[in-house]
Amino acid sequence: MPSLCFRPRAPSIRTLHTFSTPAPRLRHKLPLHQPPTTTHPRRLSSLPYVPTCPPSTCTCLPTLPKLDIDRKTPLLNTMAHYASHVVVCSGKPDWSSRIEDEATPAGDFVRGMKNVVGRGGERFDPFNNIVATLSSFPASTTTAPATTTILLFPSFQKIEAVPHDAQTLSALAAAYLSAHTLHPMHTASLTPAQKPPTHLLRDPALASLLPAPSPITHPVILICGHGGRDERCGILGPILETEFKKVLAEKKIGADVASISHIGGHKFAGNVIVYIPPNWGGGSAEEDGDGSALAGTGLWYGRVGPENVEGIVEETVVRGRVIADLFRGGITQGGGNLGRVLEAQIKRDRGDSGGEEGEGLKLKPRARG
Repeated sequence: MPSLCFRPRAPSIRTLHTFSTPAPRLRHKLPLHQPPTTTHPRRLSSLPYVPTCPPSTCTCLPTLPKLDIDRKTPLLNTMAHYASHVVVCSGKPDWSSRIEDEATPAGDFVRGMKNVVGRGGERFDPFNNIVATLSSFPASTTTAPATTTILLFPSFQKIEAVPHDAQTLSALAAAYLSAHTLHPMHTASLTPAQKPPTHLLRDPALASLLPAPSPITHPVILICGHGGRDERCGILGPILETEFKKVLAEKKIGADVASISHIGGHKFAGNVIVYIPPNWGGGSAEEDGDGSALAGTGLWYGRVGPENVEGIVEETVVRGRVIADLFRGGITQGGGNLGRVLEAQIKRDRGDSGGEEGEGLKLKPRARG
């Protein structure tokens, strides 16, 4: 697969190679050296969706060149499930085909993290998929050498000026990226004399070795614009980024938008990830929301064109609804797989018996309005 991903390959589990970048507009910094706090993710009883993306009301959309986009393969569940997404602020809009080949501080950070959580690294866990992407968000402005700013999802935290030394990167992985509990496969075949690999577990106390995080309180929209990897994303990415910024400004919605490197599925371009922070209430400057049902989630959309941007902003960011016909999958702070949830819900809506009633999240269509 394209892109760089630090997810160890587990039996019958699909791997994704990616690395990401942080967003700007972050406030309310936590006290220095305070360990990361984990708010218990709320267990949603329903997650609304609309079957199709509403048409754009704008008649001045850009004309696109003819691109080889796969419009036949079903999009649902084409996102490889992951636990964490590290978005690396590079300050560049495009990158080398392999982001670990970047001769920049952001590339140095990616290589350093790969040594820690990639195959053979001290914190390599084949059952804890960590996606890493470079982004066009501004790079570290600190005068300190060899530092990088990152965004972490779905914990929705920004850490500025992370040093690249091995000790700090190991602490970053332990404090923010490692699993909270060991996958059962880690202990399934242990003999009485063998000990479980508890060194792979998260250790929040090690956050004291890192700069203090600040919470991400606005939606973050990431668009694959990796032209150095694939022409389709290189063409569509900048167009979509411009369109998202325009629509968000018109609706007076505070959100951060950036291009990112490859996330998998170039044939489904344009590829867009929408991260909705836990505190997001929905609504816009003209219309206050009463709490978004998508708060604390990351949603992947594919085959997005400029004509879909207004619909995504209105339905997903403002109204808190998934757009089913563009939906590739999604994650929750509690590790939920929204692609599987939507799949089961659609089966229930059709009267099939395939849906699992035990799912914590249930998707129910609601009329637009």
